[in-house]
Amino acid sequence: MSSSDLALPITDPGLEQRLRTRLTLVEKALADNVVSRAPFVTEAASHLLEAGGKRFRPLLVLLAAEAGPQPDADDVITAACVVELTHLASLYHDDVMDEALVRRGADSANARWDNHVAILTGDFLFARSSELTAELGRDAVRIQSQTFARLVEGQILEGVEPGPGDDPVAHHLDVVAGKTGALMATSARYGAIFSGASAEVEHALTAYADIVGTAFQISDDILDIASESVESGKTPGTDLREGIPTLPVLLAKRSTDPADARLLELLDADLSDDALHAEALTLLRAHPALDEARAFVVDRAHEAKALLGALPEGPVRDALEAFADAVAVRTA
Repeated sequence: MSSSDLALPITDPGLEQRLRTRLTLVEKALADNVVSRAPFVTEAASHLLEAGGKRFRPLLVLLAAEAGPQPDADDVITAACVVELTHLASLYHDDVMDEALVRRGADSANARWDNHVAILTGDFLFARSSELTAELGRDAVRIQSQTFARLVEGQILEGVEPGPGDDPVAHHLDVVAGKTGALMATSARYGAIFSGASAEVEHALTAYADIVGTAFQISDDILDIASESVESGKTPGTDLREGIPTLPVLLAKRSTDPADARLLELLDADLSDDALHAEALTLLRAHPALDEARAFVVDRAHEAKALLGALPEGPVRDALEAFADAVAVRTA
């Protein structure tokens, strides 16, 4: 069976099989941990879990654990559940804030039920994640609390305009680091810790995943502008139409070139009109800001890969390097 359906690029057959086997255990544990004594709560909490997802975070836990002497430890599986439950919980809250109607090809919880159900279901999943974290010990509780704080800060800052004198690009990168980089970093950190990896490897993997997680989200910014829907499965320019700041847009807004006057006018306009939206998308695709954003992601991928020198050469390091490379050139 090809590894193409795994979220992380794995070319070593033995490593692939080990990850598949452990991911099956994670899936079962996730299903067990969204069950409530109330059937309705179970239905709501299972909704996004059953809708699928790439399972980047638990896979990263399992892959990072391969850098330690005990990759099959029970705590590794528990940690993988912790990060995915935390991620799932954040999606319920995200969809309320974004007024999203669809998530993972299914109705969002707020669309299927209402905002109150979605918010409280997210809280329920955060609670279950916290219960599991407590099983991992005091250090894990501290790490999870710090991660959760970064995630929530990122979520809040996303809806806050940069202050006077603040750099909008730096503000956006701070948001992304909190919303995406923080939990990716903790995923790799948990894998290293609970497999017994050295402190040097733990620190390297944590920093690597923080950078790659941020770069992965920025590549979403680029896909929103550059991709065709047939290629990526995304509707091009969705963020642009909704006025959501993305890195290519923020970089373009820095322009002082008179030739960019029309683009800058459109970027500050209501793009719900299809013709104006199409014009803005065309101009932005031809603007140097798009290549500048791509270069940023490539640079982050190189930075992340440089950290992997703390790991021995082999299939685990190869997979992590391949993931960084895939983020740099992804089209979906």
